[in-house]
Amino acid sequence: MVIHKSDAFPQTGAAWFIFLMVLLTTAGGCSSDRPAVYRIPSGCSVRDPEFARVMGNLLGPPLLPGNSCQTLLNGTQIFPAMLDAIHSAKKSITFETFIYWSGSIGQEFTDALSDRARAGVKVHVLIDWLGSSKINPRYIKTMRDAGVEVQEYHAFHFTNPTTLEQINHRTHRKLLVIDGRIGFIGGVGIADEWEGNANRPDHWRDNHYRMEGPIVAQVQAAFADNWMKTTGNVLVGDTYFPSVPDSGKTVAQIFKSSSQGGSESMQLMMLLSLASATKNVRIETAYFVPDAITQRYLIDANRRGVSVEIIVPGAKIDEKVVRVASRATWGKLLESGIRIYEYQPAMFHCKQLIADDFWVSIGSANFDNRSFRINDEANLNVLDSKFAIGQVAVFENDKQHSRQITYEQWQKRSLWEKASELIASLFDWEF
Repeated sequence: MVIHKSDAFPQTGAAWFIFLMVLLTTAGGCSSDRPAVYRIPSGCSVRDPEFARVMGNLLGPPLLPGNSCQTLLNGTQIFPAMLDAIHSAKKSITFETFIYWSGSIGQEFTDALSDRARAGVKVHVLIDWLGSSKINPRYIKTMRDAGVEVQEYHAFHFTNPTTLEQINHRTHRKLLVIDGRIGFIGGVGIADEWEGNANRPDHWRDNHYRMEGPIVAQVQAAFADNWMKTTGNVLVGDTYFPSVPDSGKTVAQIFKSSSQGGSESMQLMMLLSLASATKNVRIETAYFVPDAITQRYLIDANRRGVSVEIIVPGAKIDEKVVRVASRATWGKLLESGIRIYEYQPAMFHCKQLIADDFWVSIGSANFDNRSFRINDEANLNVLDSKFAIGQVAVFENDKQHSRQITYEQWQKRSLWEKASELIASLFDWEF
């Protein structure tokens, strides 16, 4: 059982009550279903055609050619692009998000979605009940009064037969589709914390991505997956799945995971990416609490001569206990030669893996137990050297604003830090 971050943490008295119930009932319960180890044969590189076939057949939907993917950095670029797309909608808007909070950004999205619904556009909004517990109820009423279909994912009510297991399973996906032709995915939440350009300590650093081309149908399918689970309604027809022409040369897929099906495919996809890297791996993640299996694959990659670099949040993090739990896992990684950096200017919320300057996985999934085993997640996976080089540039810029932590520094932690890490490690299933 894992509920730990402020973008996954109880925000109301009722939510805290449910959180404690789940904690007491399911603590550590996920671990019994875990495999002892994943055994991935070596020899396949991310540049080999075999790798694309495995990703498209064993793990996810096919990798599709003909797409364009635009990188959006921080709220300065992300929110205007999303709002412009919403305002342009003619037929349909589907929107799934974990965080939808009160504030100026929440109000802007509420107004934009309501406006399009009043204009006759079919608007479907799915927000996570727990993650969006800080939303002003007035926003939901405004949208519903305008004709927006608003649903809460795995909402708890005392009259609702929702199980504790369902309450623990959250949708962490961030998906927006306009007319079945324009898609967005990434890590941003609908909250004022993401405003600006991450140049203030109270604003968050994040990436989001705008897509066009055949890949948008896979974004729509990911939304429709949870919409059907929540409402029973199936979205079909040209309103949601129009014929879409090629928009570029990028080969991509939308990779989704859900613990409700007993799947740990997100972790397996990440491990296969690590196992198939031959030169370098760059990872950015907001919450880095790797289990023993993940640590092993990171270290194995490093021992094969693969350069492994990881950027995580520094002292400016929304949940200090997560940083403590993370640092408890660093010893073997740093000792093996893996380089870890802590981002300094602001809260770091990016999530991406880049392998061999060619394979990129970006979206909502972190390197932690919740993303790998409990949350519903969705990532954009891209096989494209030009796109990957662009993400490397983003990574390198973030690294310039980060402080490297060496093994010697890690060893010199204070007694208090070591004790805190020991306590946190006793509850590693919680992260």
